Amino acid sequence: MGCLHEGHLSLMRLAKKYSDKTIVSLFVNSMQFGPNEDLASYPRQFETDCRMAENAGVDALFYPTSAEMYPENFQTSISVNLLSQGMCGKDRPVHFGGVVTVVTKLFNITMPDVAVFGKKDYQQLLIIRRLVRDLNYNIEVIGAPIFRERDGLAMSSRNKYLDREERQSALCLSRAILAARDLVSRQPGIAAAVVLEKVKGIIAKAGGRLEYAVIVDEKDLSPVKIVDNESVLALAVKIGEKIRLIDNGKLITVSPD
Repeated sequence: MGCLHEGHLSLMRLAKKYSDKTIVSLFVNSMQFGPNEDLASYPRQFETDCRMAENAGVDALFYPTSAEMYPENFQTSISVNLLSQGMCGKDRPVHFGGVVTVVTKLFNITMPDVAVFGKKDYQQLLIIRRLVRDLNYNIEVIGAPIFRERDGLAMSSRNKYLDREERQSALCLSRAILAARDLVSRQPGIAAAVVLEKVKGIIAKAGGRLEYAVIVDEKDLSPVKIVDNESVLALAVKIGEKIRLIDNGKLITVSPD
């Protein structure tokens, strides 16, 4: 959705390894924002984004207007029912319907062979993979590793909203994931509930307001009771008054994400 950063550029570089021609879509999708969310204030920097995409070596930037994507009397929507129910879907009930509708349109317009999505929104990645399977798209969906700042904060366009104090508070997400991994490594077979209590304490101490903290199976997002090799910790935390950040990570892994 624009306001590109190194995380986005890493997706472009990965896409180029799998393709002869690489297209980047740039579209702030109104359909995935609910009431009182940050559609109007979402950071936009089109000229800078163009330069960054060009420097990354992509072949085309697809930059449609809202009127082109959603013409007058537009009334069709797509949904992926079960995977969108919990986590971000619980508090943002229209969000994933908007995501899969616009992604379906983008797939139909650009006709890709490969599509690259970041793992930072792990729920979204699984929903897109489900969409591709269910609608018989001949598209390979690649999940790209989370790209982080040096201090561990997952890169996000919304990080631009953070002031200095909030920026420090936001580190509670990545620190909670690291602490959870450490706890799991010291206590194999630990109950997910015990790990979540640790995570909640770290976030509360940093002043974050927890929207959700869940430990789920990496294949289908079903809740797990005992942490195993396929367990993912996923977080959504409000920092300051309105800034909502997400992060996630496997709890037993040899790589960061």
